[in-house]
Amino acid sequence: MTFDLRLIAYSPFGGRLGVLPHPLSVEAGWPLNDVPSLKVAYTTTAVGADLLDQPCEIAVQWSVDGNTWTEAPDSRFLRIKRRGDGSDPTGLTTFDLPGFVWMLRKIVLYPGVAPLVSGKRAFLSATAGAILQTFISEAKGRGAVPGLNWDFTPTHDSAGQAWNKVLTIYYQPGMDALTALQNLAEQGVCDYRVSGRTVQVFNTDTEMQRDLSSGPGPVDLRYGRDIAEAPDDGTLEDVASSVLVVGDNGLVKTLSNAAAVQPWGPWEQYIGAGGVSDEGTATLLADSALERAGSERVQRTRGIVLYGGRWLPLKDYRPGDQVLAPGDGGGLEPLRVRQVTLARNSTGVIGGSLVLNDRFLERDIRLARRTAGIVGGSTADGGSGARPVPAPEAPEPRTPAAPQGLIVNPLAYLDEHGFPHGQVTVTWGAVTSDVGGVALNVGGYELFMRINETGQPWFLVASTEPSDTTATYSPLVIGESYAFKVRAINVGKAGPFSSQVAVTIPDDTDAPPVPTAPQLSARLGVVRVTWNGLGVGSVPMPSDFLHVRVWMQDPLAPGWSEIGVLGEAGSILVPNLPYGSDRQFRFTSIDRSGNESSPSSAATIAAVQLVTGDAANESITTGALAANAVTADKIDAGAVEAQHITAGAVVADKLAAVLTLSTRVVAGNASGARVELNSSGLVAFNGSGQQTVSISAASGAVSIVGQLASGVTGARVVVNPAGATNPEIRFIPGSGTNQSRIYSDGSRYTGEATLVMESGTNQAATAMCRLIHAAGFWQAAILNPSNGESRGGYVSAVEQQASIGFLHPTQEDQYLVFDPSGTFHRGTWQYTSSDSGLIMLEVTITGNGTYQVVNLGYTMATVPKCVWSAQTTAPGPAPTDLYIHSRTQSTLFFRTATAPSSTLLIALWAWR
Repeated sequence: MTFDLRLIAYSPFGGRLGVLPHPLSVEAGWPLNDVPSLKVAYTTTAVGADLLDQPCEIAVQWSVDGNTWTEAPDSRFLRIKRRGDGSDPTGLTTFDLPGFVWMLRKIVLYPGVAPLVSGKRAFLSATAGAILQTFISEAKGRGAVPGLNWDFTPTHDSAGQAWNKVLTIYYQPGMDALTALQNLAEQGVCDYRVSGRTVQVFNTDTEMQRDLSSGPGPVDLRYGRDIAEAPDDGTLEDVASSVLVVGDNGLVKTLSNAAAVQPWGPWEQYIGAGGVSDEGTATLLADSALERAGSERVQRTRGIVLYGGRWLPLKDYRPGDQVLAPGDGGGLEPLRVRQVTLARNSTGVIGGSLVLNDRFLERDIRLARRTAGIVGGSTADGGSGARPVPAPEAPEPRTPAAPQGLIVNPLAYLDEHGFPHGQVTVTWGAVTSDVGGVALNVGGYELFMRINETGQPWFLVASTEPSDTTATYSPLVIGESYAFKVRAINVGKAGPFSSQVAVTIPDDTDAPPVPTAPQLSARLGVVRVTWNGLGVGSVPMPSDFLHVRVWMQDPLAPGWSEIGVLGEAGSILVPNLPYGSDRQFRFTSIDRSGNESSPSSAATIAAVQLVTGDAANESITTGALAANAVTADKIDAGAVEAQHITAGAVVADKLAAVLTLSTRVVAGNASGARVELNSSGLVAFNGSGQQTVSISAASGAVSIVGQLASGVTGARVVVNPAGATNPEIRFIPGSGTNQSRIYSDGSRYTGEATLVMESGTNQAATAMCRLIHAAGFWQAAILNPSNGESRGGYVSAVEQQASIGFLHPTQEDQYLVFDPSGTFHRGTWQYTSSDSGLIMLEVTITGNGTYQVVNLGYTMATVPKCVWSAQTTAPGPAPTDLYIHSRTQSTLFFRTATAPSSTLLIALWAWR
């Protein structure tokens, strides 16, 4: 199989001109989500040189048999740049040709028919297909790029899949389509390529990220066969072990990564997060930065073999695919092809190389995209910070129009304790006019949120400046559905709300790292399976790591079964395995959200027999020993034990008055289950030879491995009871088994022991109490003993928050949350026959005797409706003749004859 390349010339947007058979050299590069390039050297005396005299298109084709030729994606180039020397008798000319996608640079955005926003054209709630089709179709309508095609639509990508992302974005007229396309790709909105003259755009990491590294026939690029050399370029320039995030409203947050590379001690990094004022969003930004800056970044270049290689570029794999290739240590690992480069020299010999990204660099790219989405919302670099068109203000406040293009992007993040929470980044289009269409400068925006259930109240969660059409908010509950809406404010006058957008907060979906391979040893018929606590590549486990699952199978009868778990670095013992029979072991890691990693590499071992060779059990008897064959100098110290001495053989006159112990006294098996008295003290061992009890003769210290009980029956205390997963103390009542316990759980927070206290259950077995003490978390709650769900009162506290209330899986939650920003209540305020309950509102008033009406959104009881009091919040002074009354059970009327200097914001409190 001979791999070869050839060049075919085409007229611009036209038919085939012919083959370019004699290039002196050819070098082509196919990067992922970038402009391909082609360099060709040709002499004017060579056949076909005349085809290059005028602008044309050059297609690079590949073949493995010299008969069938294929043009791969992104293999059409534009002959637009040449270089030659008229004094050169050979007529050598070099051509630098960009890929066909470069032609998008010659498509620019026109203003369009809709009004511009601060000189920019708005795309509201638009897909990548809608944006790019607008660029191309409008250009073709003006007569530009007549032969350029596309196969995506505003609703579906080039693979026929519905677009999975929308965005609200502003572009300056004059921006070219290529810049817009690359900007969308950098934000993780799409991937792109060109097939012939057809632009193809896909949902990110779908069609252009084929997984060829797994399955029955993976693409495995091996040294000597497919790979000739493997240089790596590494840098520590971007390493940091701590990051400082500074946001708005005094938000300052610092996070550290103790596992980061620190050859010169801690290095620091700074993130300015304008517009971010909640800790969840700051945590997302900091975590993303720390993960990207935690270790050396390495670019892997792999020289490829094209003569005799099993796997060939363009034919078997292409940019974007994931393949198996030699990694840092030389072993095969999944790597993503980021660029393919092929070169053909003057003798016709073809060579090439690959640029590969490991899973860490690919994760860096995803994290960078996520960070860009948080910091800039869904607004690209070409259109962020749009300001409305200035216009003279009318003497009275006018009502702003409703915002359009509301987009809510939910994400999951982990707090400092490793628990997942939700965060949203919300973006909308700028409001530039009032409800009548007259130009208007709005004073800002208000974002409201509620649980997406009928009757749930709306809460104001963010207010932004006039130029800021993005807001973030956290923490939110994983799996909960929330609705959002936004409105514009003009001199205190609120406009109508935008359409509502509801999203469900996703759970964390990132699986923990693949654990390192098991380390195995066999002794005394028992196999020890050990894990070093790290992921492949010495990667530490994340903060939400739960445990490693230990799996075993018989390779002759495949079928993996779980045999135990490890919450941290350590070992488990596997007894009762058949001697001499191989067993395979492997690990998977799992986090608190249930995400499980791929299996680790497997390791194989066989349990070994305690006694090997010809001396089988009971094969040596007294008849096989000569008289006096066993003498004192042939008996090892400690070899003669109690069962070897005839009853009554040792009597008082054979013992000294004081017995001096020079070695040891053993009761039981000398190498198995036994009690032993030696010069260090008293010790006991189990059947595996593991020491279980130690009483030191020197210090009197007592160490016990296993269960310690204050009694066998009745009321008793049991320390480290048999079968317990964690260190534990159980308190058992005088009768029955309804016990309470205290235990230490090391799986909740990495490197930290959490103290948990649990009561017994009630008589109906429907409730129990659990009290949790951790370094940054405390909670007392009533739970369902069958499944651990909350079913009653609870109190919890963390460093920046406390809450108290009632939680239940099938009943409405009722609780209060306290944090530095204020108090939040979820649930229903009840009132008794004396009509008690709390109501809070904020309303605006313009004065001059005008009635203001507030729709409460609920119906009050008839008598009494409410007893109100009011307080001016901004600006002042407060009116002295504020009248409040209600004509219906769901509305409130108020007015003042005083004409304030500006609109007043009034806080109303009612108790009923």
